[in-house]
Amino acid sequence: MINEYFNHPLRELNSFHVEEMADHILEFDRAEDLDQIFGSENAPQKWYALGGGNNILFTRRFEGTLIKPTGTKIHILTDDEDSVLVSVEAGLEWDDMVEWAVEHELWGVENLSLIPGTIGASPVQNIGAYGAEAKDVIERVHFFDTSERTHKSLRREECRFAYRNSIFKGELKGRCIITSVEFRLKKRAQPNLAYGDLKAETEKRGDATLRNIRDAVCAIRRSKLPDTAILGNAGSFFKNPIVEREVAEQMRLKYENMPIYPTADSQKAKLAAGWLIDKCGLKGYRQGNVGVHERQALVLVNYGGANGNDVMSLAHDVCCKVAQKFGIDIEPEVNVL
Repeated sequence: MINEYFNHPLRELNSFHVEEMADHILEFDRAEDLDQIFGSENAPQKWYALGGGNNILFTRRFEGTLIKPTGTKIHILTDDEDSVLVSVEAGLEWDDMVEWAVEHELWGVENLSLIPGTIGASPVQNIGAYGAEAKDVIERVHFFDTSERTHKSLRREECRFAYRNSIFKGELKGRCIITSVEFRLKKRAQPNLAYGDLKAETEKRGDATLRNIRDAVCAIRRSKLPDTAILGNAGSFFKNPIVEREVAEQMRLKYENMPIYPTADSQKAKLAAGWLIDKCGLKGYRQGNVGVHERQALVLVNYGGANGNDVMSLAHDVCCKVAQKFGIDIEPEVNVL
């Protein structure tokens, strides 16, 4: 089923709650609806796939068509002794899938609890938290190729997953609309408690069960991150920078408490952008109606009435201050339109 809207306000369709408009919005709940949308003589020329609006910042009116998947079904494809393969439609909220997995005693996504956004967005950004990433459980991504007007799929190894990156942000950017994602979830306990304070928070609740880990992650996130219903935000606004291992170690000689995290490349290391911003004295910093969140420096917030350019002005200042103090460049994780 296709729903169509014209001259539509975007405030409730983006978690920053900026007041912008879209010329045109198309909602679809079946993959085959895209054949109709892009097969007609009125096929959108300028379009953008919009999920939950949790990783996007509108800085102007969107003069084109926003295409929004609304399908939310979970289908079990295979079920064997060790794992379950599920196909999840792109419109389902990510955390609803996590809760479904925990209820069914399936491991693999519990560390990714409470991440905002939809299933369709998860492979694009390769969402991650607490030592886990979407790529760890993704088997295949199904999408509609708007250039060739055909339905396609890519196996995990073809998606070029990297830190907050994938082929969908590179070669296929602006070309594909994800319709569903297949996930391989495990039946046997595989707790991943190595990251930050997750182990201690889980132990407060008892054993490292799926429910306890999920509840611990949710508690940590709620203690650090603002509720979008109260303060407009897009979660982590900046990526954690990847630097040469030697650069990281030299910085730690000066800042002994600076967190450093390993990467897949042993010659590189990941720094905590939030820590860098905090050490610049910016936690709680405010410019008019926007600011750096008082509990989590990675998060920029809209206190009400801000537009996208207000947010970007603040982001630019934050990046400049980090570069001036540390010589490290940080960049937005959020998609800016």
